[in-house]
Amino acid sequence: MRQRGCEARRARRRWIGFVVVLLWSMASAQLRYSISEELKEGTVVGNIAKDLGLDKSTLKDRKYRVVSGATDAFFHVNQNDGILYLSRKIDREEVCERTSTCVMNLKTVLENPLEVHYIGVEILDVNDHSPMFPEEEKTLEISESVLPGARIPLPPARDPDGGPFSIQQYKLSTNDHFRLEVKDNGDDGKMPVLIVQKSLDRETTESHSLILTASDGGRPPKSGDINILVNVLDINDNAPLFSKDTYSVALDENAPVGTTVIRVNATDLDEGVNGEVVYSFSNSVNRKIFSLFEINPLTGEIIVKGLIDHEDKDKYGIEIQASDKGLAPLAAQKSVIIKIIDVNDNAPEIDITSFSSSVPEDSKPGTTVALISVNDLDSGLNGKVICSIAEDVPFALSPSLQERMFSLVTRSPLDREKQSEYIITVVAKDAGLPSLSSEKIIHVVVSDVNDNSPEFSMSPYSFYITEGNDPGASVFSVKAFDRDENENARISYHIFRDGSDDRKVTSFLNINSENGQISALKSFDFETMKTFQFQVVASDSGSPSLSSNVTVNVFILDQNDNAPVILYPVSSNGSAEGVEEIPRNVNAGHLVTKVRAYDADIGYNGWLLFSLQELTDHSLFGLDRYTGQIRTLRSFTETDEAQHKLVILVKDNGNVSLSATATVLVKVVEPKEAFAASDVKSSAKHDEDNNVTFYLMITLGSVSVLFLISIIVLIAMQCSKSTDYTSKYLQEPNYDGTLCHSIQYRSGDKRYMLVGPRMSIGSTIVPGSHANTLVLPDRRRTSEDLDACDKYS
Repeated sequence: MRQRGCEARRARRRWIGFVVVLLWSMASAQLRYSISEELKEGTVVGNIAKDLGLDKSTLKDRKYRVVSGATDAFFHVNQNDGILYLSRKIDREEVCERTSTCVMNLKTVLENPLEVHYIGVEILDVNDHSPMFPEEEKTLEISESVLPGARIPLPPARDPDGGPFSIQQYKLSTNDHFRLEVKDNGDDGKMPVLIVQKSLDRETTESHSLILTASDGGRPPKSGDINILVNVLDINDNAPLFSKDTYSVALDENAPVGTTVIRVNATDLDEGVNGEVVYSFSNSVNRKIFSLFEINPLTGEIIVKGLIDHEDKDKYGIEIQASDKGLAPLAAQKSVIIKIIDVNDNAPEIDITSFSSSVPEDSKPGTTVALISVNDLDSGLNGKVICSIAEDVPFALSPSLQERMFSLVTRSPLDREKQSEYIITVVAKDAGLPSLSSEKIIHVVVSDVNDNSPEFSMSPYSFYITEGNDPGASVFSVKAFDRDENENARISYHIFRDGSDDRKVTSFLNINSENGQISALKSFDFETMKTFQFQVVASDSGSPSLSSNVTVNVFILDQNDNAPVILYPVSSNGSAEGVEEIPRNVNAGHLVTKVRAYDADIGYNGWLLFSLQELTDHSLFGLDRYTGQIRTLRSFTETDEAQHKLVILVKDNGNVSLSATATVLVKVVEPKEAFAASDVKSSAKHDEDNNVTFYLMITLGSVSVLFLISIIVLIAMQCSKSTDYTSKYLQEPNYDGTLCHSIQYRSGDKRYMLVGPRMSIGSTIVPGSHANTLVLPDRRRTSEDLDACDKYS
């Protein structure tokens, strides 16, 4: 009854353990399938797509696959229909040795978006193995003095099948002296024990032949036999006794071969050979123990023989037998418990599955880049793994719901223009002493997003163009760059045109959309337009497109394309001719008249010089080459002619000089006639002088107003630019009645002065253009500088 109660309790414990394992397996998997072992390759395990509600048409594009390490070699998923197939035969005894429930956990993954599903496949046992004993025959030697109840362990049979197909019972052939008892050793299975139930008499029966049969739980059951030969020996009435009731010891894994684990000791009260004790492993010891440990038969020392691995097994129970050397040896058994202490000898393992070859730079924080799993075969602190990455990257590790699973996610916004790729080192480190670690590299590429507008190399642009350019020719260019790449950085240009007055200017400009070269469709005229402004827009080819604009200021530079114009003398028919009457009694230096001229150009191109081209008497009249004043060089004599013709040549100082001529007829009259003529002429000439003076005043007034406006505009423009650019110029107008001005400026260590007609609004002078420039010796203006305009007119 007691035996049946113990067996019932063991059965309940096994059932509870089976239920716990089954519930844990179901909790860790989304789907669970069951198949039998030894099925053919290609057998359908289950329709995952149907059971999970996945769209079959997207499985191939999303790269549906199994990613569970070693277990994925047994299964594969068809990406066309989502069915899980068997890749090769499964031997349950190979993959789940000596376990009651065999569940293979699979991890399946879909990409874009990331989706992980866990599948549990239970491998059902098939009764494909028969129980087998380690040998066909076993000989036992039992003394005739053994008392009823003596227990002799028998070699157990082994059956690789598990669960109900493992060994369920042992049977002993019918006899009068022995019976069989089955001992349940947990993981080591059922152990047969031969019990003497009746005293032995060697003189009656010298030996007994028994058959031990082991049967499994299959239907029909499979079995195996061993012949047991019991030889009855003469009396040896004292069995060895161990010095301790229990033996227990701790052993570090990876202990060197030859290390002494423990020493057991047994004594025998008999004398002689009946009292000599030898040690050995009991017949019930698992065969694997013989490859790991050995025992010295004389000293009882248990010695390490093979590699001790805590990850393989953390505890060994070894049955030690002490036997004497009597003719009928007596033996005693004692269990030695060897606990294997874990040593930190396994570095963490990192498994990385990357789902994105590139990450857009506008990805939000928290975007998943890769899935990382870590594992450590050690236990305790040696198996506790800490996973980390460098802190100087915009990524972080986020723990997953699954144990030892992490997601690599973006921690902060990315900017491809600052860094286009990252090499992330994932470090897994355990908590052992000393600590072990491993690394894996993840290469993350940041893809471009159109988040940068084109930028011009200058803002604003200022260009200087000489008037008279060829229509259609390129005059200048603008350039912009974009920090994005590919299409997002391909720039096209166009001129901004709207309904404003600037449309008139931009209508004769054309821009190459690819390189920013700007060409003028007509020739510029400095005298018509001296400056204008427009805007150029640069747009990239991204989607949506980004753009920026820049202001372009264009200044027209003067060329000598205008000939001098004679303002005085001018005859009634419009020709440059005049008649002057002077008294004969005038002294040397008398002002006869003043030739006045105007040139629309500026600088040297507008700086006029006067010379006498024809003269009847060179000793009588002189011409100031700068002011155009005609004066007498001496007093008149009786022999001098009464009329003299002077032809004055007026030319500018351009590279190709342009000129005009004026003719002055000088009549020498007697003083009284000159006085009378002057009275008669005064009234007629008064109106003419009034008209000339009136027009001259209007011209000077207009020019003055335009000059003031240009000064204001120029100051405003220069204030918007850098100080060193505007500080080069200093304008000082000076007038003496003709249309004249002077401009002084500094470039380096030299000072320059431009002399010419009055400039209009927006006019500017290019420093360094010495074609229209005088070099001044120092900063102070000399009297010659101040009189330049007087001489010029």
